[in-house]
Amino acid sequence: MKMVGAQVAAARTAKNLTQKQLGELVRQDAETIASIEQGRRALMPNVAELMDRHLGLPGILTVAAHEMPTVDATPPWAEEYMDLEHQAVALSWYECMRFPGLLQTENYARALFRIRVPARAEEEIETLTARRVERQEILRRKVPPSLSFIVWEAVLKDRIGGDAVYSEQLRHLLTCMDLPNVTLQVMPFGRTTHAGLNGPFILLETPDHQQLAYSETQHGSLLISAPDEVSILSRKYAMLRTQALNTEQTRGLLDHLLGEQ
Repeated sequence: MKMVGAQVAAARTAKNLTQKQLGELVRQDAETIASIEQGRRALMPNVAELMDRHLGLPGILTVAAHEMPTVDATPPWAEEYMDLEHQAVALSWYECMRFPGLLQTENYARALFRIRVPARAEEEIETLTARRVERQEILRRKVPPSLSFIVWEAVLKDRIGGDAVYSEQLRHLLTCMDLPNVTLQVMPFGRTTHAGLNGPFILLETPDHQQLAYSETQHGSLLISAPDEVSILSRKYAMLRTQALNTEQTRGLLDHLLGEQ
């Protein structure tokens, strides 16, 4: 990725283009171009084709993008977010499909990777699980970030991994709620209004107080830096916090679910 990024930078410089100008030509923002050139973000084939066209290259970057070896277990399109998450001073996370990665137990994470389709090799499952658990170190770092989570109630009703894994996961959530930097709220069933129907997303504040947003799909992700787009998601999250159960009600729901075990 660093080698391909260096090729992009050299070709861009030869054309006397700034990162912003190249980004406009290939429909990417300047931050994405910078990440590609620094080897922190993989060059996607569709972007490579546009770069070859505008930089006057005979398909060199397109070939490189298609032949990029798969080395890391973490998808290339998620690597940049992982770097930002590790350094973040604040995270606000809405999830409606599974418990947020930073709140998952090792057994729950392993169960999630095990049920993915198509099936993964056991060695890969263990690698992915270990990486997810490692991410959770930020919850207890010396100066931890402020972490806010809102989870749809449907996530609490699924029993991924079986009853033992489910009970362990609920108890872990209660433990996490005792951390002074963590708040957890549940978006309950039966609401007549819901600000998160378009799916999960994460808001992130960097150490230099840049506001970013992140969202994943089945085959990729979107790291959002445009202030107007981040503002829209910030307003959605603020509305979700008013619509969700407060922290005391959330704790009561978790206790109730555990009592049903």
